[in-house]
Amino acid sequence: MCSIIGYKGKSPAAPILVNSLKRMEYRGYDSVGVATLEGGKILVKKGVGNVEKVNSNLAMESMAGHAGVGHTRWATHGAVTDSNAHPHSACNNNIVVVHNGIIENYKELKEGLISSGHVFTSQTDSEVIAHLLEVYYAQFSSVKKAMTETCKKLRGAFAFVAVFNDGTIAGARYEEPLIIGVANGGYFLSSDVLGFIEFTDRAIFLDNRDIAIMDSTKLELFNFEGEAVARPIAQVAWELGAADKGKYAHYTLKEINEQKSTLADAMSQNVDTVEKFCDAIKSAASLYITGSGSSYHAALVAKQVLAKFAKIRVEAVISSEFQYVLESMDSKSVLIAISQSGETADVLNSAKLVKRMGAKILSIVNVPTSSLALQSDHFLLINCGPEIGVAATKSFTGQLAVIYNIINRLCGGCLGADIASQLAAAAEKILAGQENIAKIAAQLKDATDVYILGRSIHYPIALEGALKLKELAYVHAEGIAAGELKHGPLALMEKNTVVILINPHDSTFGDTISNAHEIKARGATVIGISDSKEEIYDYWIEIPRLEQEMLYPIESVMPLQILAYYMALERNANPDYPRNLAKSVTVR
Repeated sequence: MCSIIGYKGKSPAAPILVNSLKRMEYRGYDSVGVATLEGGKILVKKGVGNVEKVNSNLAMESMAGHAGVGHTRWATHGAVTDSNAHPHSACNNNIVVVHNGIIENYKELKEGLISSGHVFTSQTDSEVIAHLLEVYYAQFSSVKKAMTETCKKLRGAFAFVAVFNDGTIAGARYEEPLIIGVANGGYFLSSDVLGFIEFTDRAIFLDNRDIAIMDSTKLELFNFEGEAVARPIAQVAWELGAADKGKYAHYTLKEINEQKSTLADAMSQNVDTVEKFCDAIKSAASLYITGSGSSYHAALVAKQVLAKFAKIRVEAVISSEFQYVLESMDSKSVLIAISQSGETADVLNSAKLVKRMGAKILSIVNVPTSSLALQSDHFLLINCGPEIGVAATKSFTGQLAVIYNIINRLCGGCLGADIASQLAAAAEKILAGQENIAKIAAQLKDATDVYILGRSIHYPIALEGALKLKELAYVHAEGIAAGELKHGPLALMEKNTVVILINPHDSTFGDTISNAHEIKARGATVIGISDSKEEIYDYWIEIPRLEQEMLYPIESVMPLQILAYYMALERNANPDYPRNLAKSVTVR
């Protein structure tokens, strides 16, 4: 996912654009570029690297002009090179474009443009937008007509912002977020409210097929057919939650530590909203739950607790696979979609397909104005504030907290009345033990293979822990159902193997200890995440004992997040910006 930002106003554009890109860099950091307009001429500076590096090399902040666009790239089409960095212009350099998404028919469009004499300078799909705008702008001498005709030609998911040399800035969206920031003396067009929240908390959330044009006097909104549309101005004060690292070295560490408060925030829900959400679940003839990455692991936990406590059978399906199970859905079905951003392409596509079949959509999201929330019949908020680190930490435990809130409502308080205080207290104790986990990470820094074992409700957490180690520390890691150890994984256990056991003293404890002995007999190193210290562990990571064993997933995942963070540091990896990854994967 890329970040895009446009600005037109009374202030110099370049410093604002560069600062905005720094705030949104979690969405992509392969390359950076800024374009500004001054005296009818467009100036572009771009290069490979993060915002700080490229700005240091090219002095982007010093560019003149009061209008411009900026971009940080997460590469999809074309290698990570200076020429493939955005912004992109066309042959006459009178229009420049930044784009997020995928243009599915770009090859066909590019071939047609080349045959008519256009020359391309990049390998990206995005450059076709600039050339199409140039064609229609020359043909109609109208920014509005150039925008509508170009959008009609594009297939795929896209949001783009363009600067025209007459001083106009325009943007359009289809299946990718684009938000207008309304500031005193200027406007922003951004893929994320974090792009302009420093300057204004007044925002207009564009709908699919919306186009915005900002000239020197007004803002105009219309659809791809050129028909005027009206969108309300919303206040987005919730996003003001500190999007800076504060005293922490990395956003990831800050967000791990914030869980002692975000868990309580996630448990704090509007009673009527939860009631409606639960009523929809109870009315379902068939219930499905979906998510991608960490959100899918949360879905797996939800599947187990719904069955155990609410006696509700649910199918958990990875969002990228959801299209293959649609045959079993109808108007009496309900889909629970889980997504931190509410903008993940596979999740949105699942919701769209389900909607066409007349089924009801419920969602658990962190962004109330996200595409997923807006197309849901009911949604519940994670309430964890901005999560800048690419790897999900506080958003994952927030999702689990919301799930437990739902379960407690469905089963009449069977999990107890003080879940929030239990979880907050447990988080406080685990976070206080980070020094011990950091020491273990130092001992494991050269590990090449890590296996995480869990039984029952701990198996999804084993998957999540393995994902964190892969994302942050670039370690080969696998989450394994402990009962399957003899069905293949035991063959991998040897002297240099590291095995982490998720092993609280619950109904799974005895069987998992048996696994530990089998592993230790093969010479592997055993790490126990448990509320009980056992001799079989080479290293022990202590977690508090809980009254309700179904709550253990939240506290057992936190040591794995911390371990992955410190292993990343030991291996000289930046935990905030894992290689080849971006925060919300909205490309196919």
